[in-house]
Amino acid sequence: MKTYKIVVYVPAANGEAVRRAMGEAGAGRIGNYDYCSFTMTGTGRFRPLAGANPTIGAVGRLETVAEERIETVCAEDRLRPALAAIRAAHPYEEPAIDVYPIEPVE
Repeated sequence: MKTYKIVVYVPAANGEAVRRAMGEAGAGRIGNYDYCSFTMTGTGRFRPLAGANPTIGAVGRLETVAEERIETVCAEDRLRPALAAIRAAHPYEEPAIDVYPIEPVE
């Protein structure tokens, strides 16, 4: 079955909720382990444009936020539920989510 790497950026205060949601949706499964993920901290930067409803910051103002980059793996049959769970647990109006196919290594 095809496997994907999911990468999501989330405010540090919300990282645990997003990791839990991903695991509950079936992402992060490696062999006989589940809820597997990797987290790095950094600074997110953005400026909400007209029409945005920002969770943090204000329209037209540059903002910086302490964020976590969370990475996990996901089987193809759990990808859509995992992405839906991330969006439901994520506080941002427009969460930054990347999905990459993983090539099998034999």
